Order: sequence, then structure tokens, then C-alpha cells
Amino acid sequence: MNTTPHSSPSQAAVRASVAATSIRKRSQAVLLASALSGLSVFASPSLASEVAFASCLRDLRAEAASKGVTMATFDQHTTALAPDMAVVGFLDAQPEFVTPIWDYMAGLVDAERVADGQAMLAQWKDVLAQVAAEYDVDPATVVAVWGVESNFGRNFGSRPLLTSLSTLSCFGRRQPFFRGEFFTTLKIIQEGHVAPERLTGSWAGAFGHTQFMPSTFMRLAVDFDGDGRRDLVDSVPDALASTANFLKRAGWNSALPWGFEVALPAGFDTSEAGRRNKQPMQQWAARGVKRIDGGALPPGQTPAGLLLPAGADGPAFLVTRNFDALYSYNAAESYALAIAHLSDRLRGGAAFTTAWPTDDPGLSRAERRELQTLLIARGHDIGEADGMIGSRTREALKAVQAELGLEPDGRAGQKALAALRAAVRD
Repeated sequence: MNTTPHSSPSQAAVRASVAATSIRKRSQAVLLASALSGLSVFASPSLASEVAFASCLRDLRAEAASKGVTMATFDQHTTALAPDMAVVGFLDAQPEFVTPIWDYMAGLVDAERVADGQAMLAQWKDVLAQVAAEYDVDPATVVAVWGVESNFGRNFGSRPLLTSLSTLSCFGRRQPFFRGEFFTTLKIIQEGHVAPERLTGSWAGAFGHTQFMPSTFMRLAVDFDGDGRRDLVDSVPDALASTANFLKRAGWNSALPWGFEVALPAGFDTSEAGRRNKQPMQQWAARGVKRIDGGALPPGQTPAGLLLPAGADGPAFLVTRNFDALYSYNAAESYALAIAHLSDRLRGGAAFTTAWPTDDPGLSRAERRELQTLLIARGHDIGEADGMIGSRTREALKAVQAELGLEPDGRAGQKALAALRAAVRD
């Protein structure tokens, strides 16, 4: 479906000329401003970025037609773009890679998210049943993805996709990848699936209820509500069905669990641990590996890998190809484990039996809000107590930790919360 307004060749040519002139003038204006200030362009990072960005946009414009994007679409949605250099710094700071897994899991799989997820299972019961019938992916798994990706639609991300993706197309590593995502975003707009003002998301360009990247959207998003558009932003049915379609294409097998927590015998050799190092279940059983809940292992030849996300002293799991399907959604084992565990909890399952190997476990979102409330009460300006641990919360926490005789590392864990509670009582 293409809802881009029709325009004559002469109108398109005029717009193209105006847009090209606008980009050229913006670059010239930046250079002139730097000259008038008596500075080299390269003496000012912001000026240098503006010049480089304007030049990059010209290059992108030259590629647009070959990527299936009309000049009219490109010019309409890029002329006013400015780089957001903050996103470049996020390339190497994704939370699933830099956050201790006990903090990561505590915030994503807590009582609040389980309750909200069960409410969503009830609210969207009929749609989820239709999705399961079509794609053979169970409702709890689909809803778990929804919960982790956007907190059931409450947090899509606030960064305009075109701004983020154009910036990442021009700066930092992985520019070829992000250029593809940038052009695909323009095609999504061009085809009329999602209005441009509704395309906000993560710093990397993921958007909608279940946070698809634009290229993933083009390959796997479906129009499940039948309105002629594939809309992951304003259509929950489209988002849930698209997620199920993704998992099915990634190899999801409804006859298998994603995996389960296991107990390892004393002295177990963990050298063969690893998600990719799959061996038949019967082989793990022969080595003394047992389900920690006492349940039976799947059929003997079912391949499974031994996952030790926190090392040999933490929880251990046997994971099947279904775990790999979750991993393919976002390539981090901690992420896949959060989805998997939340899906179990939504079915009424219990928390992990084995404790994480730390004397300072992570905080649930309710506990994070409590910690922030206590910081605010001590006079720290950190904004509202929203359960999101950002830079202002960490800086305030460092100051309080120093006051209370703790290591001022800014980490929001159980020790910091206990110290703040004790300070109130004192």
C-alpha cells in the first residue's frame, strides 16, 4: 500500500532542486559560521559534525532511488534533520551487555511485570488465540516479548527514528548497517504503514510495541487486523502477530520448552557449557544433569546446550533451539533468558531456584522507585521516581554512598537501598 501523495514530474523536480539546495546551503552556512568565528571547522566538534552530516545526507540522497525511496519522500523527511550525536555513544553501551545479569533480570522479571503480563494475556486472549493458531507460538511467549520490549506498550522509546538512523548512518561504526535501516524507515513511511511522527523508538531504531528494527519490519511484520497496513505502533494485533511470525521463522517449535533450570552434580566439568554446544538430552542426563524442579527431561535426542549466564556458581540451564529463536530477536543471552523466564512466570512458574552469585542482588522496579524516593527526600534533584536508573540517579547515589560509608559506585542494589532505609530510621 502506497499513500504517498501523487505529484507530477515537474513538481518532483522542483522539490528535489529545493531540497538539494537546502542541504547545500546548510553546509555552506555552517562553514561560514565557523569562518566568521575565526575557528577551524575541526576545532568545534558540533560544527564539524554539522558539516559532515550535511555532506553525508547528500551522499544518502544520491543512493535513495536505488534503495526504492523516491526523491519526494527523501526530501520531505530529511531536509530538517540534524544529527543526534548522543546515539553514537550508545553503540557500545547496551544494558544487556554491560549490566550485571542479576540487575538486568531483577528489573525485567519482577512481580509487577508478571501481574501486568497476566492482565495482557486476559485482555488480548482472543487475539492471542488466533495468533497461536496461525503461527504456532504460545501466548505467554509472545506477551513476554511484548513486556520486555516495551513494557506492554508503555515505553516505545522517544527518539525520532529518522534522526537516530541518519546520525548512525553518518557517524560511528556499523554505518552500512544503519544506512540500510535508514532507507527502510523511509520506505515504511512511503508505503503508508506508520505515520512519520509516530516513528519514535530506541536509539538504534527499534520501534513499536515489540520493537522491530525497520528491516525486520519489512521482512516479517504482518497486517493481522486487516486494515491494509502493517502497524506495530498503533495496532496491538499486528504487533503480537508479527512477533509470533518472527519467532516461527526463527525456528520456534511449540513441541519443545525454551529450556529449564537444572542442577549439576558436584565436580561437574563445565568446559562444554555454551548455548551453541548442543548435545542430546540423554547425554546430559548420563552426566548427571537433572531438572531442578524434578521434572522429566524432553525426549532423549532433543539437542540442548548448557547455559551458565553467571558462571559455574550461578543458575544453570539446559536450553533448546527455542532459546536460540528468542536470542535471534536481540542477540544477548541475558535478553533471551529474561523473555524465557518471564514467559514461565506468566504461566504460573516459579522464580529461579539457584541464587545469583552475588551478595548484593538487583532491585525490582518497585524497589528502584523506593530508592529514588529516598534520594529525593535527601534533597537530590533526580526528577521523578520512575524506576529508571539514569545518570542523575547514579550521581546522587554516589554522593549518598560516600556519605554513608559505602563504595561510591552508583550501583542501585540491595545494599544501597538497605543503607538508605536505615538512614531514614536513624
